[in-house]
Amino acid sequence: MKVERGQAALITGGGGGIGRALAVALAKRGVQVSVLDLAAPQGEETVRAVTEEHARISYKPTSPSAIFIRCDVTNSAELTAAFAQHQSVFGRLDICINNAGVIEKGPFYEDSVNWRKVMDVNLNAVIEGTKFAVQAMKGRGGQILNIASAAGLYPSQFGPLYSSSKGGVVMFTRALVGLKKLGIRANVLCPEFIETPFLEALTPAERNFVNRIGYVTMERVLEAAFLLFDDERQIGACVWVPADKPTQFWPTDEEKKKYRTMIPKKQSAAPLALPPPVPSKFQKVVVHTLSSDFRAATRVVTVNYKPPVKPGHVLIKYLYVGINASDINYSAGRYHSSIKEAAAGLPLDSGFEAVGLIAAVGDNISRSDLKPGSPAATVTFGGFSEYREVPAKHVFSVPAATPEVVAMLTSGLTASIGLEQAGRMKSGETVLVTAAAGGTGQFAVQLAKIAGNKVVATCGGADKAALLRELGVDRVIDYRKETVKEVLKKEFPKGVNVIYESVGGQMFDTCMKALAVFGRMVVIGMISQYTEGEGGTWKPATYPGLCEQLLWKSQTISGFFLVHYAKMYQEHIGKLYNLYSSGKLKILIDPKKFVGVHSVADAVEHLHSGKSLGKVVVQLAPDAASSQHASRL
Repeated sequence: MKVERGQAALITGGGGGIGRALAVALAKRGVQVSVLDLAAPQGEETVRAVTEEHARISYKPTSPSAIFIRCDVTNSAELTAAFAQHQSVFGRLDICINNAGVIEKGPFYEDSVNWRKVMDVNLNAVIEGTKFAVQAMKGRGGQILNIASAAGLYPSQFGPLYSSSKGGVVMFTRALVGLKKLGIRANVLCPEFIETPFLEALTPAERNFVNRIGYVTMERVLEAAFLLFDDERQIGACVWVPADKPTQFWPTDEEKKKYRTMIPKKQSAAPLALPPPVPSKFQKVVVHTLSSDFRAATRVVTVNYKPPVKPGHVLIKYLYVGINASDINYSAGRYHSSIKEAAAGLPLDSGFEAVGLIAAVGDNISRSDLKPGSPAATVTFGGFSEYREVPAKHVFSVPAATPEVVAMLTSGLTASIGLEQAGRMKSGETVLVTAAAGGTGQFAVQLAKIAGNKVVATCGGADKAALLRELGVDRVIDYRKETVKEVLKKEFPKGVNVIYESVGGQMFDTCMKALAVFGRMVVIGMISQYTEGEGGTWKPATYPGLCEQLLWKSQTISGFFLVHYAKMYQEHIGKLYNLYSSGKLKILIDPKKFVGVHSVADAVEHLHSGKSLGKVVVQLAPDAASSQHASRL
């Protein structure tokens, strides 16, 4: 559920500061608001601001634009009544923002300091407000945003009570991932100091400390809030808004290394699936002549198989295989040192990536993860085959043998490792992804968004544009309706920081012109050139002035070829699967179904038709969908 016109929100502490800013920002989207606060004048002022914003956008709801409810959030009866009043006026609760907060005025050990009030307002009221919100949202879904503080991530010596209460809010909210089954998303926002009346309670020493650190603008706080509102993948997410760094998710990867999790690293393994039978024969796709016309270059052959498995090898029954733009490069012989060498090696086993179940293992294999019945993957030549013997060093464990895991292989690994290693992607940047609705593009846009960046994506067609918006892309450029070059020049005059480029040709030229000073471009392919020429060659492109531009703007272009990063596969598959299983990463499989090795050529042509949406996958085994897939997580 995203923020949209006609929704209703309830905000505690809505009379000023973050509460009022969020109320007005939601009003700009056509949201009606209940403003809860102890101070009536401030609360009524927020109501007026919301009403004026609705008038400005010409929104005339049937019920009031906003109402003020005087409420002491530490009083359970008053808070109960406030939620009931909201429901009676608006009839729905889509967004609940628990924002009310106080800070201690003096040392906590002084009798004059009411430490219980700090805990009641900052933590207990958030828990109770979340409880009432869930009760109101059950059955229809909704969003809860709890406002904490950077003091809940790092201890604050000036406010130990405040710090501990906000830390409680952070951990409470991060633990609410189970609300997903109710259609409810709860997230937490942790800004550093903001110039609001809330800071008036600070002592001169505290004020000097804050001045040295700096302040966060309200605009950045709102951007972070709507990052959580608009990204439906965020469940139990915590966003930190520091004054001297880009906005980012917490804990950062660096921070994760500092503490232990409650889940042991070595878990008891899940029961393995029954091992597939060892075959006497199987079918596979081979390249019998070199051509970028995949259908003409390949044929299906039957292979007789005689056990046992060779020492140091693993026999895998492949269940699913992924289709890649480069499949026609391979059938044209472009991945050999020369066309002559490729021709001499005919017939060639084709297919780059596959997942399946281990049927049998040979002698001299010491790895405990390679057992009959366990799920495994390969990212090497020969995937278009019902069975295959593979050297154990080329086999790695995966959590499950499913189409989604296939998508994580070439497509997901290229995006994850490419953006990290070649793109040196950080947070707070602008990232452009070309051909973004394809197999690897869908990963790149999401990983860039998860890292806290503004994401721009190109695609061709309304369906692809809609998909990218669902994935959280900030600006989708449909080249069938807009000119990519003009949009980038007009809307991003300073350029973009990172470009994930897979099209080549004219698109490469456009991207180079849009690259910012210190910008990095990751070239993962050039699909627009793959079908040019025969005999394994295509006409090389020329890029006049490229050296000069790289020099003048201190830019970097990095080529990225996945096989050079094989040692990182296992680590990044783990990262991708964790993001996927936690709901933070969506994986779209192209809806067109292909079954059996004889459908591989159809799938390759579908990919190059420009009509595919997401990762194109072939189900090699007819019984794969009903197979008992093992899982390691």
